Amino acid sequence: MISVANCFVMLVELVNYLLLIICVLVGVAFVTLLERKILGYIQIRKGPNKVGYLGVLQPFSDAIKLFTKEQTLPVMSNFLAYYMSPVISLFLSLLVWVVMPYETGMISFNMSVLFFFCCLSLGVYSTMVAGWSSNCKYSLLGSLRAVAQTISYEVSLALILLSFIILVGGFSLDLFSKYQMNMWFIMISIPLGLIWFASCLAETNRTPFDFAEGESELVSGFNTEYSSGGFALIFMAEYASILFMSVLFVIIFLGSSPCSFSFYLKSVMVAFIFVWIRGTLPRLRYDKLMYLAWKSFLPVSINYLVFFLGLKMFCFVYI
Repeated sequence: MISVANCFVMLVELVNYLLLIICVLVGVAFVTLLERKILGYIQIRKGPNKVGYLGVLQPFSDAIKLFTKEQTLPVMSNFLAYYMSPVISLFLSLLVWVVMPYETGMISFNMSVLFFFCCLSLGVYSTMVAGWSSNCKYSLLGSLRAVAQTISYEVSLALILLSFIILVGGFSLDLFSKYQMNMWFIMISIPLGLIWFASCLAETNRTPFDFAEGESELVSGFNTEYSSGGFALIFMAEYASILFMSVLFVIIFLGSSPCSFSFYLKSVMVAFIFVWIRGTLPRLRYDKLMYLAWKSFLPVSINYLVFFLGLKMFCFVYI
């Protein structure tokens, strides 16, 4: 029998998680505004500045426009898979936020890193099914590209995170802030920080790795056949992933806890760099992307993993 106390705890955790989702979705809305403003100034123009004061209400205007547009139905599409893929994609992007090491009664558990990798791997399927179920050659090619690059860069992400797991001695993200009280991890592993950030760009299909949405050759990639709500959900899932990767970068490399104000400043700074790169770099060639993953990032990640293993063993034996 579940006691009243356990029921109350579960209810509090559910309410906390719902509040977290609302905050993430509002954050996603304003990340899109930040991106459009930064790109506007990079390209020497204003960006959105009409809806609300200095364009602050523009994201909400865009959301209303997208969700009230006519929903198209491709006749040859696989109906159920076509409609469910964006929903599952957004669900996974929001579910992964439970791994954040909150100290205010939020859901947090000891195997959060493993849960993060599970959600990251499942995200591939929603992209693949979205491209396949549209029954469009451009969508299928875009989804195949996205799956290939995601699988390639996940290997480097896993090895980098495994290196730091060996250092901190656990799978909980709580440990990262405790071990970086005096020195950030990025100071002892700048190459790993740069590789992690580049891999995050590839994982979230951002410039210069946005091959899934190669407009010049694939119209719009795996979301070619989506419009209205389906496109909006894919869009929101992508930006929720960008926001999550920015926050995770801060926790792993810049040593902050979500209870500090500096944590949010650093997260905004990393999200700014995501946008800055989009406004600066052109799209790479696809074979160069794969070469970078398997011939450059993977050897460096493995070497660092072996180095951290040796360092841990040395400390264990001699200290």
